[in-house]
Amino acid sequence: MTLQTLSDRIEINDLLISYCTAVDSGNIDRFDEIFTPDAIIDYSVFGFDRAGLQATKQFLKQSLPAVPNKQHMISNSEVFLDGDRATARTLCFNPMAVPLESGGYQMTYYHLWYVDRLVRTDKGWRISERVEEKSHIFTAEGVIS
Repeated sequence: MTLQTLSDRIEINDLLISYCTAVDSGNIDRFDEIFTPDAIIDYSVFGFDRAGLQATKQFLKQSLPAVPNKQHMISNSEVFLDGDRATARTLCFNPMAVPLESGGYQMTYYHLWYVDRLVRTDKGWRISERVEEKSHIFTAEGVIS
């Protein structure tokens, strides 16, 4: 393994983490540093759209305020490098707590993989396509603090 390969893997790993941090913090404009301008982001497996970067940013800015408690935790990333291109498949565990009108929260636990195509740009690695692949969903109702 070369130093360039190690560097690429670290940069890609940091990019994948940056996506999770951007979503969880609500800093969706940070997507401009994570995705290529022409990126396709496919959330259709969970009933949402397959869309470009700007439409996805708009959708998340409108929908995420309804989900104040969320965490995107990733692991088990497989990254395959091919020059200035790469693919990655990363496990994600995403618990979300949505407030109920009656009090308490609806807890939904998404178990999925991110399947990414990445490209090296003059600004570093960027995701050019992200497809969510569902494993399973678990839902529970209860009170959390």
